[in-house]
Amino acid sequence: GVLALVATTVAELGIDLFATLFKYVVTVIVGLLFHGVLTLGTILWVFGGIEPWRYAHQMARALMTAFSTDSSSATLPVTMECVEEAGVSNRVSSFVLPLGATVNMDGTALYEAVAAMFIAQVYGIDLSFVQQVVIFLTATLAAIGAAGVPSAGLVTMIIVLRSVGLPLEGIGILVGIDRVLDMCRTTVNVWGDAVGARIIARSEGELDVSTAKATSLAEE
Repeated sequence: GVLALVATTVAELGIDLFATLFKYVVTVIVGLLFHGVLTLGTILWVFGGIEPWRYAHQMARALMTAFSTDSSSATLPVTMECVEEAGVSNRVSSFVLPLGATVNMDGTALYEAVAAMFIAQVYGIDLSFVQQVVIFLTATLAAIGAAGVPSAGLVTMIIVLRSVGLPLEGIGILVGIDRVLDMCRTTVNVWGDAVGARIIARSEGELDVSTAKATSLAEE
């Protein structure tokens, strides 16, 4: 099954594929780090009123659970517990986080867009500017429809590839290394959910700073 698909793809594209694949993995991880640390971190600092590193420390258990399970849905109970300990009200967390675990897949969207561009490059297909825009838009929509379970991004990847006529066989290239990237993108997905919960709680007056301080002192 999967082994045959990967073997066939490697046979067609050559052994140099592995070097290209390594660059792809690095590109995705750097992109996820940039988005998680700079983009979401800046938004959190400006609109959430807290330093990103401090909030990340409060979300540590949720982020580690996301990294190990590859599932934002499985991580949901831990995420809710962490954000509530950080001062977010149950009213906000019980609405925002389940919704976010279903539709807020920013890490998955980034992964699918980069993966589609990578597959086009491997097969020597030149994409026009319009096709690249279609990929980014389709990846965003497909990520919204992705389930919060391990490797769901590979399933919705079919939609992205078909939107611009890229070969579906290219998914076989990604299967072998998807586990590692899935761990990283799921962590970013959960981090995005937690950031959103903090911002909404603050804007709606549902943030109890004293709870967060008490939790921090108890940990120390």
